[in-house]
Amino acid sequence: MKDVAARILIFAIFLSVGLGEIQAAAAAPATDQTYALATTLKVGGDGGWDDVTLNAAGQLLYVTRTTHTMVIDVSTGKTVHDIPGTSRAHGVVLVPDAGRGFISDGKGASVIVFDLNTGATLGKVPAAEDADGIIYDPASKQVLVFCGDAHQMVAIAPDVDPKGGMPSATIDLGGSPEFAVADGKGRVYVNIEDRDEVAVVDTHAMKVIARWPLGPGKHPTGISMDRVSRRLFVGCRNGKLVIMNADDGKIVADFPIGAFVDATAFDDGLLFASCFDGTLTVVREVSPDKFELAQTVKTELGARTMAVDGNSGTIYLPTSDLTPPPAATAENPRPRPMPVPGTFRILVVTRGGTH
Repeated sequence: MKDVAARILIFAIFLSVGLGEIQAAAAAPATDQTYALATTLKVGGDGGWDDVTLNAAGQLLYVTRTTHTMVIDVSTGKTVHDIPGTSRAHGVVLVPDAGRGFISDGKGASVIVFDLNTGATLGKVPAAEDADGIIYDPASKQVLVFCGDAHQMVAIAPDVDPKGGMPSATIDLGGSPEFAVADGKGRVYVNIEDRDEVAVVDTHAMKVIARWPLGPGKHPTGISMDRVSRRLFVGCRNGKLVIMNADDGKIVADFPIGAFVDATAFDDGLLFASCFDGTLTVVREVSPDKFELAQTVKTELGARTMAVDGNSGTIYLPTSDLTPPPAATAENPRPRPMPVPGTFRILVVTRGGTH
């Protein structure tokens, strides 16, 4: 929510859909309604949230909650760890080989390092202003942090000394990064939100090697990838899901999606875009250059981020009851909708869900 247009959009969503009735943003074939809300994990607690990360076993869900990060057992809905130490937590990346996890702290311009087994905080490493998106790049074996206001990508070794260690590299991205995805071969694709483009980073040389415009897509946020077909899936705040060739930047297709997208994901031939307006768009990959709208799933207002279980296809989306944004002040010029205390929950969307 970095500009006036975004705030107006969110307020308009409240006015048009209210807090209970969510309309699908795009029509979907009635014969292909395969996903639905199956259950809800009632977590509770105060405050907002941002990105969510699921471990490889599909058992533990890491949810950033501003000043702390909750680790939730999705089979029970119980919190097994609660990791403190952040001023404004955004994202989590897990590096099992190092036995560590990493949390980006935007307000703290740093990355928290924690123990995967115990959830204990080990220390922090400096990053840059507005440390936000965070991924692991297997080609360079680095944790990569994308710092929006600083216009930088910061690389951190997984075995960094958490008490006094420093980043291994810093790259100027020439614009404000939102999120990124790695192809596992030494290329990382970064959404540059204020330039409406994807920047391509060579993580062996640690430099930007290409910039590709997003065409119909404006203000990109979430990005994911089919590493086999080498297609990128970019969710844009102007209601577009843009599909791009990861080898040359050619735009293959685009689809309408809901308002205020924050995440995209790819799993088992399907791509997903989760939106604040309570819709989850599902697009099927027929071939590398042919895609079709499969479904628009009704979720709940605020469910804009997600994690997909690659084992079962289950999708987890955090949200809570919300009130309209408060009036802007000098201290808070870009107010957000306010979560209602105690209502935070995880929506569980499955194939053939019954809710």
